Amino acid sequence: MCAVSGHPPPFVAAASVSCMSTQAADTELTIYSDYVCPFCYLGRQSLARYQADREEELRIDWQPFDLRSGKRNPDGSIDHSVDDGKDDEYFEQAKESVRRLQDKYDVEMTLDLATEVDSLDAQIASYYIKSHYDYETWLAFDEAIFAALWTAGRDIGSEDVLLDIADDVGIDANEIEAALDDDTLQDELTDEFVDAQQAGVTGVPTFAYDGYAARGAVPPEHLKRLVEGES
Repeated sequence: MCAVSGHPPPFVAAASVSCMSTQAADTELTIYSDYVCPFCYLGRQSLARYQADREEELRIDWQPFDLRSGKRNPDGSIDHSVDDGKDDEYFEQAKESVRRLQDKYDVEMTLDLATEVDSLDAQIASYYIKSHYDYETWLAFDEAIFAALWTAGRDIGSEDVLLDIADDVGIDANEIEAALDDDTLQDELTDEFVDAQQAGVTGVPTFAYDGYAARGAVPPEHLKRLVEGES
């Protein structure tokens, strides 16, 4: 699990559940995530396994989360000199956890971590698409962002990469370029980040359903128990 600060051990996949905000619909699983978190990608691979075994569709209600919030300057850029408590030992433990979960879920990844990649623009684009397009289009973009970073090793902080991905899923690149330049949209996204923290989300991925949550890249059976209440 990825956390804003380096103080509790955030990279251990947690199976426990705790109270969270109530779901808007019983066919949606809320996921708080940040594209630069490897455990968010691995958690989505676990979710895909659970979804494949379900008879009924389970849609994703993505809620953005900024792992770099404590290091951002007022203009949105990252101040890498800020100490977030994440030292070499922290990152080595994170890499070990990523590799273990790769093996567990049989997932190929080009990167272990993406500490130099900024996901803010990717989240702005995803937030815009979620608000203006149908679910399937947003999902295609969302999955393409994850794949671009974690399987192709592309820099999703690059505007050119984001425009290429948008074009690949049938979205006008000029539209996304305008969204990235929209200060109001960035302010809205920042409010979403604050809402997530106020809801008690301190790390990602966090899966929330019907007032309960599972934190970390938990296995499919834990997601099933979260959604269906079955052991």
